[in-house]
Amino acid sequence: IKKQQQDVLGFLEANKIEFEEKDIAANEENRKWMRENVPEDSRPASGNPLPPRLFNDSRYLGDYEAFFEARENNAVYAFLGLTAPPGSKVGVCISRSKP
Repeated sequence: IKKQQQDVLGFLEANKIEFEEKDIAANEENRKWMRENVPEDSRPASGNPLPPRLFNDSRYLGDYEAFFEARENNAVYAFLGLTAPPGSKVGVCISRSKP
């Protein structure tokens, strides 16, 4: 989980994409918010959804695998619901837990 979180954060920071990080390990409200806002069909069969989960405001975008696939397809900005800057090939709020 930690490696995936670092991968997402590193990508967003490197591309100067603004985001808000929500710590679900230390904040019960953030944990509850994430659980309530991950759609039923995107939840695991058992247990709770694990981070990282990406949102644009309260709109659920996907998990790490969806982010990774969008990045591999040079479609991250579309995935995030953002307009890509001119000349950009790539292209928020992310929920995470701290160890």
